[in-house]
Amino acid sequence: QVQLVESGGGSVQAGGSLTLSCEVGAYTYSKYCMAWFRQAPGMEREGLADIRDDGGTHYAASVKARFTISRDNGKHTLNLQMDNLKPEDSAMYYCATRSRGRGPCGTGIARYDYDYWGPGTQVTVSP
Repeated sequence: QVQLVESGGGSVQAGGSLTLSCEVGAYTYSKYCMAWFRQAPGMEREGLADIRDDGGTHYAASVKARFTISRDNGKHTLNLQMDNLKPEDSAMYYCATRSRGRGPCGTGIARYDYDYWGPGTQVTVSP
């Protein structure tokens, strides 16, 4: 069973930084593709970033150059470093996994391709 647990959310002022982490587990880490999403109240869930097995990354335009996705192969975690945060970044942040059968990792962050989701961690950015 796939279990994902996000951590690292909190409240920060605009321009600040936060680092999110998602505990994935050894089996899931090796068998599934992983990505970060967010959802603000009243909005659709938005794909933010995903990562290839070789560490190559792919970002949504809204976070490119401010957010950095990474993998920790020793801890089996997926991380998201968020810099220069803006009030519009306020949302619940989720990590998610999908089957490799849907294509190579790091090639897409379409919400409906992802099967398993963590409970989320809240990020609030004040002006």
